[in-house]
Amino acid sequence: MATKIQAVKGTREFYPEQMALRNFINDKVRAASESFGYTEWDAPFIEPIALYAAKSGEELVKKQSFVFTDRGGDEVTLRPELTPSLARMIAAKQGELTFPVRWWSFGPFWRYEQPQKGRAREFFQWNIDLLGADSSEADAELIAVAATFLRSVGLDPARAAIFVNDRRLMISQFDALSIPPEKRIEVSNLVDRRSKMEESKWDASALELGLTQSQLDGLKSILGNYDLWKESAELVRLFAALDVLGVKEYVKFDPNIVRGLLYYTGTVFEAFDVSGSVRRAILGGGRYDNLLADVGGQPLPAVGFAMGDVVIGIILQEAGLVPEFSPSPASVLVTVFDDSLRLQSLALTTELRRAGINAMVYPEPAKLPKQFKFADKMKMKVAVTIGPDEAANGQVAVKSLRTGEQVIVTREAAVGTIQKILA
Repeated sequence: MATKIQAVKGTREFYPEQMALRNFINDKVRAASESFGYTEWDAPFIEPIALYAAKSGEELVKKQSFVFTDRGGDEVTLRPELTPSLARMIAAKQGELTFPVRWWSFGPFWRYEQPQKGRAREFFQWNIDLLGADSSEADAELIAVAATFLRSVGLDPARAAIFVNDRRLMISQFDALSIPPEKRIEVSNLVDRRSKMEESKWDASALELGLTQSQLDGLKSILGNYDLWKESAELVRLFAALDVLGVKEYVKFDPNIVRGLLYYTGTVFEAFDVSGSVRRAILGGGRYDNLLADVGGQPLPAVGFAMGDVVIGIILQEAGLVPEFSPSPASVLVTVFDDSLRLQSLALTTELRRAGINAMVYPEPAKLPKQFKFADKMKMKVAVTIGPDEAANGQVAVKSLRTGEQVIVTREAAVGTIQKILA
């Protein structure tokens, strides 16, 4: 008995319906990116493990990535993220590129994580970055790109929100509480887990980290102050820019957004589905002005974000926002009445394609009801038949599959008739 070979755990098989969703997301990503003037790019799918070790540590990379030794003895990995590749490529051409650079990409990535709802080991990710600009307006532009995408897929502000904070503001608040620099990463990680913990357990964890009761009370006061952004000149400018960019209704200040305190240098933001079942972030990013530090480039301010396709795909399906699936891109089926008329059917199909109409011919002679049933299942709009009578009189039968109406027209009028039905 043959062994049944399954797909690798955590990967996804894209049947046509799943592929249509992936392409829908990709198309909306492209439209949002290009509407703001961003140019598409990409990097190798396989990279040296050393490229990521500088940022994350080699052991962490090995645990979270698909790592192997190639035949030349080099340790390489399927790329788990894009930022290190971006840094290398920008540094290599830093003297030639015209800044500010606006780049975007949508490609595959791999991480050796535990598969669960909203997380897979193989996924597609949108990366978009603005390099060479250090301003609140640049940060606002990236947030506006994200909001433009959310709007384009039908997620209104009641369904999706982008939460914003600023590392500089939080550092100043930590300073005011006398939280020492060496504890800030741990405190930030604890803040990030706050919504997932009972309050008493969260308080106990904060005290275990070494915070005093006074510092804990002060921290909780900060995390509950949603007007705190008014104390940040950068965030005041950011919200003013978001207002004129027409996306302010999507954006809210949240002092609990503390992602990447070690990595980000200014604005940070995450988007969430605020009314559905998915609790993972749709996208996240921020300002990271130390991009080229590990690859020998000159200092370069940068801001960007990333969005995986898994979470947004689930949200769109749950919200009923995925376009109706069409099993075939062809609008017209040309039937094959019998073997003697096979070439005439092929010739008509060719004419339709040359006229810009997606058309397919049934691959072999078969009973017409069977061919019509196939066309209906494929959700085609028109079926065309050349039978013996039509062939003898230089005619074709054109049937609208939506109305069931059939007309007999001359061979010369066939294309025009079909175009009118499809219009």
